[in-house]
Amino acid sequence: MAEKTRYSDAELDEFKQIILQKLEKAKKDYELLKSAITQSDSNDTEDTSPTFKVLEEGAATLSKEEAGKLAQRQMKFIQHLQAALVRIENKTYGICRETGKLIPKERLRAVPHATLSIDAKEKQR
Repeated sequence: MAEKTRYSDAELDEFKQIILQKLEKAKKDYELLKSAITQSDSNDTEDTSPTFKVLEEGAATLSKEEAGKLAQRQMKFIQHLQAALVRIENKTYGICRETGKLIPKERLRAVPHATLSIDAKEKQR
C-alpha cells in the first residue's frame, strides 16, 4: 500500500472543527487581554497616599506591559490558526513543510497549526 500523501476530506474536516474551536477560544482570550490593557476605571490609585500611588502605578504599568505581550502572542496564535484553515481549504494541511510527509494526527490534534513534523522540528535545533 502506498504511503498517504494527504489527509482525506473527512480527516481535514475533523481538524477544521478542532481549529475552529481553538480559534473561537483564542479570540475570546485576546479580547479579554485587550480589555485588561485599555481598562482605566478599575481599582485606581486616586484614593491612596502618594507613596503607595507611585508603587501601584508602577505595578499597573508592568501589568499592562505583560498583558500587551500576552495579547501579541495570542494574536500570533490566532494568525497561525487562520493560516491552518487556509491550508485545509487548499488540502495541504498536515503536510510537513520540510519533509513533505504527513504530520501524525496526534501532533496535529495537540498543535493544530503545526507545519513541521517532530523530526523536522528537532533538526532545526
